Amino acid sequence: MRALWNTKFGGIDALEVRESEDPTPAAGEVRIRVKGAGLNFSDIMARQGLYLDAPKFPTVMGYEGAGVVDALGEGVTSPAVGTRVCFVKKFGAQADVVCVPTIQALPIPDEMSFEEAAGLPVVYITAYHMIHRVAHVRSGESVLIHMAAGGVGLAALQLCKAIGNVTTFGTASASKHDVLREQGCTHPIDRHNEDYVEVVRRITNGRGADVVLDPLGGKDWKKGFSLLPPVGRLITFGFANMASGEKRNYFRVAGQFMSIPLWSPLALMDGNRTIAGVNIGHLWGETHLISEELGAILALYRERKISPRIDATYSFAQAGEAHRRIQDGKNVGKIVLTP
Repeated sequence: MRALWNTKFGGIDALEVRESEDPTPAAGEVRIRVKGAGLNFSDIMARQGLYLDAPKFPTVMGYEGAGVVDALGEGVTSPAVGTRVCFVKKFGAQADVVCVPTIQALPIPDEMSFEEAAGLPVVYITAYHMIHRVAHVRSGESVLIHMAAGGVGLAALQLCKAIGNVTTFGTASASKHDVLREQGCTHPIDRHNEDYVEVVRRITNGRGADVVLDPLGGKDWKKGFSLLPPVGRLITFGFANMASGEKRNYFRVAGQFMSIPLWSPLALMDGNRTIAGVNIGHLWGETHLISEELGAILALYRERKISPRIDATYSFAQAGEAHRRIQDGKNVGKIVLTP
């Protein structure tokens, strides 16, 4: 087995490709020859020591991938050997051979590439869960999406477009705005040169946004909450503001934690507003829920209502470049690693 290891907390020099024996599928599992594995912002934060859920280092990271089933554990008949699948896995996905329970591996359409399939599960499950299960976005509503040119951001834009008649605001660098418009964003906002609160209020005549999807954290959570009208929903799903540069900055981390706002349940009740949190990495005990949502996403792909955008593909040996591209905010869509 060839895998990408995080050997320690630190910079990209902490990444190393290692070889080991292939795993054997246990009862109820399938073994998959991986053709592509997704890279997420959580992987960058884990390498920097900012992702508390990461396993003890050295370890193999990765939550998702795609490939071909090549062996079955005891009691397994489906998916059969030779089936093209995408899969989710609680760490260890960035390897060329993985074993997962059958419920965590779903067949992919013939027309879907392995790169698309590898880049689909985490970002689309996150976006789908927020939009359909937590926020229950409806036609006629408005949604503010931060980091809109990233994997989750583009997935959210496509899912809002599939609902129909949803006004979307997306924050991203100005150079990425054309892509946002192509993906259905109604109002791209230059995150470097515009105050998104002022822009949203101006366009909506002061009403704000019905839903705010915020992976930034800190002061941005407070700003997003200020935009909510009655029955508005703030969904928090990350703390990207903690990361800066290639390595962990303790002063920045401390400052960000100190900027976390506090809300009173009475104030939420009086304002008829909702704050919710989403962490797909904490839903591994809800395997049927994850499988159900991934199945719904694959159905939307078959209906041509969504289409994963792959920014770039890097080999395991080029993982440092891939990490740096996400870390520097240069990606537009998903980055996939190949063995």
